[in-house]
Amino acid sequence: MKKILLIDDDLKNSMLLKRFIEAEGYEVAYAPNGASGLELYKEVHPDLILLDINMPGKNGFEVAKIIRDEDRRVLIFFLTDRTDKVDRLYGFKLKGNDYIPKPFYPEELIAKINERFESDLTSQDVEYRLGEILFRPNLLTLTYKGETHSLSVRQTEILSILAANLGKVVDRDTILYAVWGDNSNSNSLALNVQITYLRKLLDDPSVNIISLKKKGYILRVK
Repeated sequence: MKKILLIDDDLKNSMLLKRFIEAEGYEVAYAPNGASGLELYKEVHPDLILLDINMPGKNGFEVAKIIRDEDRRVLIFFLTDRTDKVDRLYGFKLKGNDYIPKPFYPEELIAKINERFESDLTSQDVEYRLGEILFRPNLLTLTYKGETHSLSVRQTEILSILAANLGKVVDRDTILYAVWGDNSNSNSLALNVQITYLRKLLDDPSVNIISLKKKGYILRVK
């Protein structure tokens, strides 16, 4: 059974959301603030963290940063009423896997959770050789000349799509629907951010992700 950790100081709504998610067959642990959330994270070892941002004490961004410093594999969904562009960008900079504005329908959240677990790449035993880079989706890693970089699940999904179509144009909408489920402006912005991160992580100068305006991307190896 997949384990989900919900960290949110809104007790009433959190208890309703907790029961709703549990009814879908998930195990849900709840923490009312960032400090207790970090403690519970160490005990539960969740597969997914649903993380509010505006909390007393340690806010959600601070909690995410602490967790990401030691764990690149756990999924993090930010649940927040902070929808400014700068906040969304910072959330993805912290390698959050989704940024869901409040208020939202519980059914919408469940759909995103189900999709994310169904597309979990850790069960796939596939490797790609990109120039001198070894890309292992199952381990969420890129290795180049003995140095290994960890990827987020979302970065792994994007790069897997591009690697499976090496040298071919992949339409933006194809990536957006495969990774986020829709092609909304916020998700399109998130894709731009993740492509920028991936380019920085592809250390081999012969490997590059090329943007084609209004078309998509090509992963190319010279």
